[in-house]
Amino acid sequence: MKKTGFFMLASLLLASGAFAQRAIVVTNSTDTDRKGEIVEVRLDALKASFDTKSYVLKNSQHKEVAYQLIKNGQDKPQSLIFQADVKAKSSSTYSLVAGKPAAVKPKTFARFVPERKDDFAWENDMAAYRMYGPALANENPSNGVDFWSKSTDNLVVDQRYRDDIYNEISYHIDHGFGLDFYKVAHTLGCGGIAPFATGKLWVGNYFNRYKIVEVGPLRSVFTLIYDSVKVDNSYYKEEITITADAGSLLNKAVVKYTGVDKKMELAAGIFLHDGLGVIKQNTTLGTLAYAENAVSDAKVPSGRNYIGVFIPVKVTEVRKDADHALILANYKAGDSFTYYFGGGWSKWHYSTDVEWFSAVNKFAADTKAPLRVTLK
Repeated sequence: MKKTGFFMLASLLLASGAFAQRAIVVTNSTDTDRKGEIVEVRLDALKASFDTKSYVLKNSQHKEVAYQLIKNGQDKPQSLIFQADVKAKSSSTYSLVAGKPAAVKPKTFARFVPERKDDFAWENDMAAYRMYGPALANENPSNGVDFWSKSTDNLVVDQRYRDDIYNEISYHIDHGFGLDFYKVAHTLGCGGIAPFATGKLWVGNYFNRYKIVEVGPLRSVFTLIYDSVKVDNSYYKEEITITADAGSLLNKAVVKYTGVDKKMELAAGIFLHDGLGVIKQNTTLGTLAYAENAVSDAKVPSGRNYIGVFIPVKVTEVRKDADHALILANYKAGDSFTYYFGGGWSKWHYSTDVEWFSAVNKFAADTKAPLRVTLK
């Protein structure tokens, strides 16, 4: 009777979803620890019914772990993402159990900003960025990236725009959580990308349209469309999809140029400003990193400003071109090209140039050796 009663109870619990779902095992094959790195699990593999039930994700110490459901461009959620911590050469186990998850503190954000001349701005808990839209057409904008430093893991984009536009509190001054000290002008800025052909860098202009794919606490994704990008005597359409993940040093960008099949390279660039900064390159890893003095509009020194780009495919060349440092790779029109870019600040996480350069190289090495997710 006791055994029969146990099996009846077990069957009831299993049917009600009270038992834990399949274990999620995250494996790190590298020699360094991986902390707060986003991993993704398909919902169809988990066999979890998020339409009708709610779940809590827990680590092996039974502590709750924040997660986000993402649609990947579909109508319904397709995957679950979360930040995993895995020691070198080891694995960490996570599991879903029935229950109501706690509210997740947002660490990423993205939106179109029509009240500030059609900016598109985004951020994660490391830094904030913006790119320029059609309302700036008369001011010779570029398709470069502007970088806003942060010294908080809270979201700052909305507050900075609101304060600057409506409260006369400039985001070019540090009010205790970072500032905009970076200049873009008509350059690639903080890791923008452009075709390099006929011996010339073809810096673009403002984006024409945008599409928001995801905005969530752990990942935000959007696409910017440039209808007419000049390359020599031809014109191309450019689409760039940018992903900002919580805890990620650099943004992921997937860019595609559609037009004439012409031999070209793509160049991810860093604006050198006064040219007095320090450039570090690692062509084996595909990284180019830069450090310079950060100076506010009021000429107040604000520590060190850091920029990094990473191209995971074979690098053809690293070169200086006028006021840019460029890292190049071959490209064929119509193909998708993935690279990474971003910035940092000496007052948030990376206090020295050496720490920044090391972090960019570690990011590249880790990206080339992704964490492996299996289900048990």
